[in-house]
Amino acid sequence: MNAEMQWKNIDEAGLVDIAKACASTIGKSGVVFLDGDLGVGKTTFARALIAALGVGERIKSPTYSLVESYQAGNLRVHHLDLYRIADAEELEWLGLPDLLQGDMLMLVEWPQRALAALPAADLKLNLLHAGDRRDLVLEAASQSGRTWMAAAALRLGRSRPDT
Repeated sequence: MNAEMQWKNIDEAGLVDIAKACASTIGKSGVVFLDGDLGVGKTTFARALIAALGVGERIKSPTYSLVESYQAGNLRVHHLDLYRIADAEELEWLGLPDLLQGDMLMLVEWPQRALAALPAADLKLNLLHAGDRRDLVLEAASQSGRTWMAAAALRLGRSRPDT
C-alpha cells in the first residue's frame, strides 16, 4: 500500500512550505510526477522545490521549452512540462535517456501524456482547485518515495504519512 499525505484548502504559501519540506528530504535521485489542471500550482510547487535545493539562478517554467535543467550541488534537476507533447516518443527527441544519467531529480508536469516513456515515479503530487485555494495529495510510489515522505512528514509536524 502506498503512503500518502493530504492537505485541504492550502494557499500558495502553504504549497511553497510543502515543496520546501519535500526538497529537504530528496535523496540522490528520483522522479516526481506533478498532476493537476492548468493553473493549479504545479509549476509553483516545482519552482519552490528547485529553489529550496539551492538553485540560485532564475527558475524558468518549461511550458514552451518542455525541459529546464539546473545544478543543485551534486544533483542535476530536470523540470519537464509535457502539456504540449502529442506522443510519448517525443521524449526521445528531448533527450530523456541523457537526462536520466547520474544523480538526478526529475519533476514532470503532465506525466500522463508520456507514461510509457517515463521512468516510474517515486512521488506523485496531485493538486486540485478548491476555490481560490488548493487541495493536495502527495503519494509515495516507491521505497525512496516512502522514505522522502516520512522525512517530509516530520519536517511538516506530522508524526508519519497517512497509510
